[in-house]
Amino acid sequence: MKFFLSVLGMVMILEGLPYFTFPEGIKRWLVKVSEMEAAHLRTFGLIAMCAGMVLVYLGQRSNLF
Repeated sequence: MKFFLSVLGMVMILEGLPYFTFPEGIKRWLVKVSEMEAAHLRTFGLIAMCAGMVLVYLGQRSNLF
């Protein structure tokens, strides 16, 4: 549970960083995203999830940590 909370905290930090550092840029980006087709957003989400799963797998399999 301690590891899970640490990972969740890091995700929240990384997710909040662009909003803190570039709020105007995020607003422009969100307008562009809202104009995108749902199929493109789903494809991007699927690719991001697959990349995340590969990173988790590699992190669990490696002896770096």
